[in-house]
Amino acid sequence: MKIDNQKEQSNGTSNGNNPEDFFLQADQSFETRAIHEGQSPDQWKSGVIVPPIHTGSTFKQADPEEHSEYFYGRIGNPTRSALETCIASLDKAKYCLTFASGLASIAGVAGLLKAGDHVICGDDLYGGTHSYFKNIAKDNGVEVDFIDTTVVENMENAFKPNTKMVYVESPTNPLLKIMDIPRLAAAIKSECQDIIFVVDNTFLTPYLQNPLLMGADIAVYSLTKYMNGHSDVIMGAITTSDDELYKKLAYIQHIAGSIPSPFDCYLMNRSLKTLSVRMDKHIENATKVAKFLEQHPLVEKVLYPGLESHPQYKLAKRLWHGPSGMISIFLKGDLEMSKAFLKALKVFALAVSLGGFESLAELPTTMTHEIVPAEIKEELGITDNLIRLSIGLESATDLIKDMDQALKIAANFYVPS
Repeated sequence: MKIDNQKEQSNGTSNGNNPEDFFLQADQSFETRAIHEGQSPDQWKSGVIVPPIHTGSTFKQADPEEHSEYFYGRIGNPTRSALETCIASLDKAKYCLTFASGLASIAGVAGLLKAGDHVICGDDLYGGTHSYFKNIAKDNGVEVDFIDTTVVENMENAFKPNTKMVYVESPTNPLLKIMDIPRLAAAIKSECQDIIFVVDNTFLTPYLQNPLLMGADIAVYSLTKYMNGHSDVIMGAITTSDDELYKKLAYIQHIAGSIPSPFDCYLMNRSLKTLSVRMDKHIENATKVAKFLEQHPLVEKVLYPGLESHPQYKLAKRLWHGPSGMISIFLKGDLEMSKAFLKALKVFALAVSLGGFESLAELPTTMTHEIVPAEIKEELGITDNLIRLSIGLESATDLIKDMDQALKIAANFYVPS
């Protein structure tokens, strides 16, 4: 079943009311494509509704010179193909390639670079991404600069004759800064058409943002997070509509061999069917929790793009279909207060990762961003009182009660300045 995959972006009309009051209107066929794209029962001899798990590592060939569509499991697998077809459709992309993890996808993108190339990275990135570019890419001879790409002029001033890639997250991890992707894309292509613009869209998923429609060349995902949503699969993906980039990335996927297992592809395919309803619930819960925290006397600041207090709230409304379920807060305290708060939580689990059905809380300075150098964390404002929250699908009332009781315990460690 082929669903019409129109490459268009809403211009801000929403719910039939004043577009200034809402995020962009949701893609009206998203749920249908998530359920049907790449899933036709007609492609399987049995006619089974759920795509089967093809675990075989090799495939019988009819001719030694003319290979069939599937030849060897590392190069292609029917279960993986069904998943990649579906993700490409959801992201309104021509192609999708899946990898063994989000960082494997990032390594795949970095495989497009060679020694002597220059990369501009956003300054606020997931710790693993930052370390990959700062250490592994640099060790391979790639020149890397980390800058604040929320200001387009910063990026323009960072261009060099050997600049080959711009890599950003939007929103960023953990400070939830938002990139004006269309403006960045226009500036990049104005500088040089050959510069590859990469956007990590993990926090929003294709349900809430389509970077390729805004001018990005590549979108990167840790499918481990919201796309899977059940905290039981580690996987990554790259989407693109550029034929030449796809050929290069497919070669990297095939030869480097960092591919997901058929069983994990099956689980991911299952999860995509409920992505939209899960994201809607994440947003509903996160909005309620964020509003509660914004009024709490022990919370210094709440960063949530769904609140008007977010410094880029208007930009988020202009570019996104919704603000997702990630919240970052600054407590009015120090490391001891943060530890007391995190240890007191009962519904929230103290754990890294995000985007699952369960609510998680973590301390970026000692967990997800521990490997980021201390001076960079200090410069960015990733401090010991910064808590990152992944709001799950539980009762919002229970989540707020849990926050409230943990803050009351943490209050014992609060020392007024």
